[in-house]
Amino acid sequence: MTPASIQLLAQYNAGMNQQMYTAAAQLPHAELVADRKAFFGSIIGTMNHLLVGDTIWLRRFAGHPAAYSTLAHLLEQPPVSGLTQSFGDDLPALLAHRRRLDALILDWSQQVTAEHLAQAFAYRNIKNEAFCKHFGSLVLHFFNHQTHHRGQISTLLFQAGVDVGVTDLPAWIPMMAEGSSQA
Repeated sequence: MTPASIQLLAQYNAGMNQQMYTAAAQLPHAELVADRKAFFGSIIGTMNHLLVGDTIWLRRFAGHPAAYSTLAHLLEQPPVSGLTQSFGDDLPALLAHRRRLDALILDWSQQVTAEHLAQAFAYRNIKNEAFCKHFGSLVLHFFNHQTHHRGQISTLLFQAGVDVGVTDLPAWIPMMAEGSSQA
C-alpha cells in the first residue's frame, strides 16, 4: 500500500458507492428491503452493513498514532454497537450517511503517509479483543471489505433487474503515456 494507492481506492470507493446508490434508486423501497437471502438480508441491509464496517474501521484509524485530524471527531462519538446497527431504513437516509463517510475517507486518504502505513497498529475489535497488525494491511482490508460487499449488492441489484454498470478498478486508474513512469 502506498499513499497514492489509498487515494485511488478512496476515489474508487466514493465513485462506486455513488454508482451503486444511483442504481438502487431505480427500485421501489419494497424491493430494496425485501429479504433476498443474502448474508445481511436485503439490499438496504447490505448497504447499511457497509456503513457499519466503514464507521468501525474509521473510528479505529482515528486512534492511529498519526492522530488524523479528519478522523478525530469520531473518537468523541459512541462506538458502533454491532455489525447490524442501523444507520437508517431507507435509501435517502443511508445515502446521506454514505456521502458523509465517503467525503471523510477522501479527506483522510490525503493525510496517510508511507511511514504511517509501515507501522504496527494496535486496536480492539467489537468484542474488545486486542490486536496489533500492520497498518497498511488493515487499510487494504478496509477497502477490500467495501469492494466485497458492493459486489454482493451489485449481484442483488442485478437479480432485481438493475445493472450497476462497470465496477472494475481499472476504469478508475488514469491513463498514462506508453513508456512513462509515475513516482
